[in-house]
Amino acid sequence: MGRSHSSTCLARFLHHVRRLFTADGANVTAVFALTLVPTLSSVGAAVDYSRANSARTALQAAVDSTALMISKQAASMTETELKNKASAYFFAMFTRPEAFGTTLTTTYTTSGGAQVYIKATSTVKTEFMRVMGIPNVSISAASTVKWGNTRLRVSLVLDNTGSMSSSNKITALKTATKNLLTQLQNAAVTNGDVYVSIVPFARNVNAGSSHYNATWIDWTSWDNNNGSWATASHDTWNGCMTDRGNSGGPHASNYDTNVLPPDPNVTASLYPSTQDSDCPEPVVALNYNWLDMKTMVDSMSPGGNTNQGIGLVWGWLSLVGGGPFPAPPVMDANYTYQHVIILLTDGMNTENRWYTSQNSIDSRQQMTCTNVKAAGMVIYTVQVNTGNDPMSTMLKNCASSPDKYFLLTSSDQMVATFQQIGTALSNLRLAY
Repeated sequence: MGRSHSSTCLARFLHHVRRLFTADGANVTAVFALTLVPTLSSVGAAVDYSRANSARTALQAAVDSTALMISKQAASMTETELKNKASAYFFAMFTRPEAFGTTLTTTYTTSGGAQVYIKATSTVKTEFMRVMGIPNVSISAASTVKWGNTRLRVSLVLDNTGSMSSSNKITALKTATKNLLTQLQNAAVTNGDVYVSIVPFARNVNAGSSHYNATWIDWTSWDNNNGSWATASHDTWNGCMTDRGNSGGPHASNYDTNVLPPDPNVTASLYPSTQDSDCPEPVVALNYNWLDMKTMVDSMSPGGNTNQGIGLVWGWLSLVGGGPFPAPPVMDANYTYQHVIILLTDGMNTENRWYTSQNSIDSRQQMTCTNVKAAGMVIYTVQVNTGNDPMSTMLKNCASSPDKYFLLTSSDQMVATFQQIGTALSNLRLAY
């Protein structure tokens, strides 16, 4: 019912009521009219409220749509841009002629995850209720869109062995890794939303030579191999570390497959130093200094034999802290956290501290895989097979699920695969 038509009907009705009251012999009719007034008032109020409710429904739909649309761009806009964009979008949708004085409030926050809050208020003029002293009905609607309440902590465990020098693999790995770092950086709304550690591995890993005074290091083998009449000074150590103990003493049979804290009274629990000439670049602890990480990736160079197991256990260590890795940042109760290890390798296991048999090394690594997953962490495994090696059943089983194992047959596939993993992690991080 249009406003002019409803006003005309109301005016005619009141005119006829007045005639009934003034007409001779209209007592019965007047009484009837008196009983009709509240009935029609109720009907009129229902009509007005129905119009207001229809406008409120349209208001809510416009607010919901605006909040969802704005949330996809909020992180990249200034406060003024955000409000102008929201206003333009909202008023293009909400065009009810019976509503006036409409206002829009837009708020974007990043506390406890990113959030856009949109609230609109408006007023709808009444037709029937204004006769009863109610000229307007106020309406309002609000909508909140939250996302990014999952924070990521990702460890990149990257094969730096000698075979990575063939088929352009190390170059492709650098490109793939730097692209992945960019994806993860873009998934972070604020610093700390995404942390990344990097663990290059060959037969051993590199803790960084600056730790030579640390109490968690076992120097027994290093001292025996780096002295004749007198032991060389520990400050000449290049930072290289080998597998922890796997025999003798409490828990020692598992130290190479877990992250139990080192015990000064149990030598097997300490991290053994070595002086491997093929030691890879030093590990990088959890951080969000994206430029420095990319610079480090560019410094990686291939050399040495393959020991995936030590890379995996040190990737795990980087996420929980220990050895050269500081305790991870305290987790905020407002967020959920996903811990992820991405292990990329181009070959089968060939050597660790204890074995030169692939089956023996694989068995130890499978124990580590089981322990990592039992700790609630997600494992992606990427096997780059350019040399006609068999599929690694151990790597396939190590992945947290079948879709998290990738078997590649060319170097170029590393870039696309890391992009696919990065997209999955970004979607997890930014899920609405």
